[in-house]
Amino acid sequence: MKKTLISLLVATFGMTATTVNAAPSAAELDKLGKDLTPVGAEKAGNKDNSIPAWGGATDKPQGNWTWGQYRGDFSKHKNEKPLFVIDASNVDKYADKLSPGQIAMLKQMKGYQMAVYPSHRDCSYPDFVLANTKSGAAKSKIAADGWSLEDANLPGVPFPVPQAGIEVIWNYLMRYQGVGVEWQSARTTVSPRPGSTGAIAGRFEQSTFYPWGKKGTTTPSQVKGVQQGFFYGFKEPTALAGQNMIQTYFVNKDSETFGYFTGQRRVRRLPNYSYDTPIIGFENQFPNDSIQMLYGNPDRFNWKIVGKKEMFIQYNNFGVVKVDAPLQGTDKPFIDNDLRRYELHRVWVVEGTVKEGVRHSAAKKTFYFDEDSWLVVNSEDYDNQGKLWRHKEAGIYPAWEIGACSNTGTYAMYDFASGRYVTDSNVTGGGKDIRYFVEAEGNPRMKEDFYTAENLRAISDR
Repeated sequence: MKKTLISLLVATFGMTATTVNAAPSAAELDKLGKDLTPVGAEKAGNKDNSIPAWGGATDKPQGNWTWGQYRGDFSKHKNEKPLFVIDASNVDKYADKLSPGQIAMLKQMKGYQMAVYPSHRDCSYPDFVLANTKSGAAKSKIAADGWSLEDANLPGVPFPVPQAGIEVIWNYLMRYQGVGVEWQSARTTVSPRPGSTGAIAGRFEQSTFYPWGKKGTTTPSQVKGVQQGFFYGFKEPTALAGQNMIQTYFVNKDSETFGYFTGQRRVRRLPNYSYDTPIIGFENQFPNDSIQMLYGNPDRFNWKIVGKKEMFIQYNNFGVVKVDAPLQGTDKPFIDNDLRRYELHRVWVVEGTVKEGVRHSAAKKTFYFDEDSWLVVNSEDYDNQGKLWRHKEAGIYPAWEIGACSNTGTYAMYDFASGRYVTDSNVTGGGKDIRYFVEAEGNPRMKEDFYTAENLRAISDR
């Protein structure tokens, strides 16, 4: 299977697997804004126009949308009908445009379907992000350790013409989401064990802060190497309510994590709360580095670009942020078919294998990145025997308040070994819409000093 996929990608796109960090040539960089979009995607559509040419900008809401209103009601694509539906009866017909995880879902999950709609390429970034991408394309640099981000003009896409898999990874980790994102009320769910009814539906508040995300140009060194600040606070279940956590992730060193535990009424440092360490409260089903599909330092894997592929992915997928939709993740073995919308797009395929002498529960990971936004839309984990273990999927939708696209809506992780699945950033079932901030706007969570152990002590119940 691996040889077939690689051969197909190389034959189709003329690409070879890349494992070294060679700088792009001046001629390659000169294609930006010409044959390539300002962030490095192919401007042209495909041969049969099932993938259209790039539209040039992120679409805008139709009508007077304000935060809190269902985004799907204001989409210009809201009245479209599916072109066709993929299910177990016809999956082989479309297998060349599916990932191994998608194929497994279609073949193994009774009733699972993928409704495919017309494709639209209306994802871009604000002008200042595009300007930083252009000015920084030749200066962005991976450090001598082979994984950390040494230099870049931010916010922007550090490596719009990537030469190595690690560069694609950083394009995602440094994706523009404004200065931060806030989940005022959302859920993480874990489906019941097979044969039981004991689902988990924890409720939380959460925020992320990107100190380099403000307008202008910022380098990693100017923010002391901080990649993001992260706050997580349990609201439910009762046993965990009031338990809070603050983390700081860096572009060049290990993360720092502090947790407040209500039973002890104290803040503790958690030095190993990263990588594949399970997140507290979810029965070992949710590894830390699966948050938002790909999270934390990428230093435990060797990353290579396999190539590009045409693939059906969740796009213009507002259903997963519909707060009055039924709560997902507790009573069915997958997210409802009518909340997932698929389109045909080109994706970058990047494969990670665990470095020699390093421990990780997944021996290999494959990620699929949308070419227009560099957002992760699909991924697979493989076990030490090379068997498909987990399939993960996220959707893309325009976040109009920041003039860019986002995939921080509900994403899901299906574990073929345990027979369970996880949803996260899940606002269905009575949550609140996810909120993005272009500027701090007086929000204390959009400042550096919120993400400290001292502040965690101050804001937690004692």
